[in-house]
Amino acid sequence: MSIADNLHKIKGALPERVTLIAVTKTHPVEKLMEVYTAGHKIFGENKVQELCDKYEQLPKDIQWHLIGHLQSNKVKYIAPFVSLIHSVDSLKLLQEINKQAVKNNRVIDCLLQVYIANEDTKFGLSFSEAEELIASEAFKVLKNINIVGIMGMASNTDDEAQIKNEFHSLKLFFDKHTSVCTSNFNLTILSMGMSSDYKIAIAEGSTMIRVGSSIFGERM
Repeated sequence: MSIADNLHKIKGALPERVTLIAVTKTHPVEKLMEVYTAGHKIFGENKVQELCDKYEQLPKDIQWHLIGHLQSNKVKYIAPFVSLIHSVDSLKLLQEINKQAVKNNRVIDCLLQVYIANEDTKFGLSFSEAEELIASEAFKVLKNINIVGIMGMASNTDDEAQIKNEFHSLKLFFDKHTSVCTSNFNLTILSMGMSSDYKIAIAEGSTMIRVGSSIFGERM
């Protein structure tokens, strides 16, 4: 099937509550334009440099999500235009995002990345670290960021029960905090699920999935 066919097949099967992020990592602009022409305008990139390059080349009505690990010294490059940062894993990073948002006269939406996988290669806050960040005075004074949700990545395993349990733990954490609503914290997004496991994630309550290879084919 074509890229457009893959896109429509996936979107057609999604519950109404679920937003699809087309993950564009390593894929050329020509492939991205096939998705854009098919009517989809929400893209996710892992690396800042690639995100900036593609932003410059593609139509400006695309919503760009930074979904990969983000270093504080790279925030300034995406702060003028990024729609959502999925991978906030420290107070230090959040403070830098707030600083750059102030410079650009913006409020930048962010997700807290929580570590749920049984893998050393994944990033994220522990549940207790996330709790501490949310409760801290240093977080509460940040006026140019808005925590709108939680993100997590399950283990890269064929054990569906393990994946299900990891997603379930994140959903419980998300539900626990949806009643909290402040000027910079209002959870509406639960971002979990990729090409290999998004159906499990949706069953466990995901409202946003990050899908690349199932749309574009294998990475180059």
